[in-house]
Amino acid sequence: MKLRKTAAVAAIAVLALTATACAGKEGSAGDKPTNVKPGESGAPKLPTYTVAKDVKLESSVFKEAQKRGKLIIGSKADQPYLGFEDQATKKRSGFDVEIAKMIAADLGFSEDQIEWKTVDSKLRETAISTGQVDYYVGTYSINDKRKAQVGFAGPYYKAGADLLVRKDETAITGPETLKGKKVCSITGSTPLQEIKKPQYGAQTTELAKYSDCVQQLLTKQVDAVTTDDSILKGYAAANAGKLKVVGKPFTEELYGIGMNKDDKALRDAINTSLENHTKDGTYKKIYEATLGLSGSAFVEPPAINRY
Repeated sequence: MKLRKTAAVAAIAVLALTATACAGKEGSAGDKPTNVKPGESGAPKLPTYTVAKDVKLESSVFKEAQKRGKLIIGSKADQPYLGFEDQATKKRSGFDVEIAKMIAADLGFSEDQIEWKTVDSKLRETAISTGQVDYYVGTYSINDKRKAQVGFAGPYYKAGADLLVRKDETAITGPETLKGKKVCSITGSTPLQEIKKPQYGAQTTELAKYSDCVQQLLTKQVDAVTTDDSILKGYAAANAGKLKVVGKPFTEELYGIGMNKDDKALRDAINTSLENHTKDGTYKKIYEATLGLSGSAFVEPPAINRY
């Protein structure tokens, strides 16, 4: 029991640090994080989303959501600037959260009609295919293996696997310098599968959440954390002066919105929402008020892949 209590305290500590720490001019390689978090005074103002009326869609998932009067959206809760839940207020913030809310409005659902469901990476396909969530927005890389089980709208963002290390680390300068190093990532992630390849020679640790990996990095139990650079920059910004991103991406990750594999009507509607709000500037406003605060410069999203 004592060991469980210690682990719980450690997990709470890293989440509290992530939620409250101010980012300085250090923390991510080559970029300059701000000293504010999404929604705080000094951050760019988030856009508002007009809730569409009388939406009709030949989608079983959509019709079920209309019947219950709410959307159930899968998300991450421990990724600063992307998908983060404040443990005190239960309020969610970040780039993925806003993208999910923007789409919900186009489907006719207000923010008050969203039920957020935190889903760990290894359980995403199960949660989607069994109808536990209507759609999922949470740094979800599109790949063929996943497309065999779920459908994807998008992509709406391009990231790349990178490395998060302690600020005083000098030996790790890229994936080619990981031989014999302890590297943490989460079960079910594509960066974990990449870093396991023999060419890197890394010793891997698999945990359930990135915040757990960050805690092990801070306490020197591992030498690096690997996942998408967008996620790592958020942690570096939230732990300014303690952590940094190496800044040498070694994969390409296209983020999509996961949903029922056979629901083409819903997929098309979400793709249209993404396209429209990229054109009208809403997407850029969301980015600058969320992920942009971590030091990631804005780039136009990839072209939508309709199928």
